[in-house]
Amino acid sequence: MARRAVVVKIGSSTLVDAAGRPRPRVYGHVAGDVASLAEAGTPVVVVSSGAIALGLGTLGRAARSGRLRELQAASAVGQQLLQQRWQRALGRHGLRSAQVLLTVADVHRRQTYVNARRTLETLLRWGAVPVVNENDSTATDEITFGDNDALAAHVALLLGARLLVLLTDTPGLYDREPGEPGARLIREVRDHHLLEGLEVGRRGSAWGSGGMRSKVLAAEMASAGGIQSVIASGRRAGTLAAAAAGEVVGTRFRANPSPLPAYKLWLRYGKPVAGRVIVDSGARHAIERRGTSLLPVGVIGVEGSFEAGDAVELYEGGDVFAIGVANQPAAEMRDLAGARGVDEVVHRDNLVVL
Repeated sequence: MARRAVVVKIGSSTLVDAAGRPRPRVYGHVAGDVASLAEAGTPVVVVSSGAIALGLGTLGRAARSGRLRELQAASAVGQQLLQQRWQRALGRHGLRSAQVLLTVADVHRRQTYVNARRTLETLLRWGAVPVVNENDSTATDEITFGDNDALAAHVALLLGARLLVLLTDTPGLYDREPGEPGARLIREVRDHHLLEGLEVGRRGSAWGSGGMRSKVLAAEMASAGGIQSVIASGRRAGTLAAAAAGEVVGTRFRANPSPLPAYKLWLRYGKPVAGRVIVDSGARHAIERRGTSLLPVGVIGVEGSFEAGDAVELYEGGDVFAIGVANQPAAEMRDLAGARGVDEVVHRDNLVVL
């Protein structure tokens, strides 16, 4: 690819109305922006929600079901309708689309994570526009991204994108619920620690599963990988193009100037945690300040029943401060706790400080 990609995510309630009917104008203006970027040499990946909403709407169901099997069935009906919508919208601009369905398991396993990256990179090199969605028809409550904001962030990270754009129903991130008196639109986020004091709601739309909080978390994930993010309205034509051009639109999250390497990003966000290792303050100081490995002498407790190669949280003083890959299974690590002169239990190359 000549240029780093732009990843754009569009939520269900932006693409589908309250009756479960598609909004053709939204597909149209997003496709137009994608075409403009592609013509200028910038590849674009579309992460699109809407399969469940379209499926339920086509079946005449008035609202999102709470039953997993019904959501899976609705997704099976709606996914083809969603892809057809994008195929037509992008096709009007001479663009070919490709359907890519991912699961959390694809991200958890390093090999399938790399395979997904290669597939997306190849499609972009061929000039196709990948339309990515979670494979909702097979996902379970325990094995799911939870919302497509997280999926979009993972796609941006695995591609090393230059920008993640999250299109939603609101103009951007507010310092409180947008409907409240005095609510202020935040134009730029530089200090990500300031987000902790904001009243960012958890509730998503009637069709969606996310909400503003999930978008902020996705932007935080992207920032850790050196990727800027923009949260903006998907109802307005030209928003994606404006965001990609660096114009003032929505809320822009600045990228971390010292991004993590790709492997450590996957370790932090992609690999599931199987247990916890409790360490003393000296071990934490050595890991955080000097970048050392975790030695058995610093271990004071082990929780869980993980195996060697599983990810574990490192915990001290009430905080989880790092994630690493265990060199030994939990039972063996318990036996080694406090011992001196023994090889590390988590190597620094397989450890990321949060």
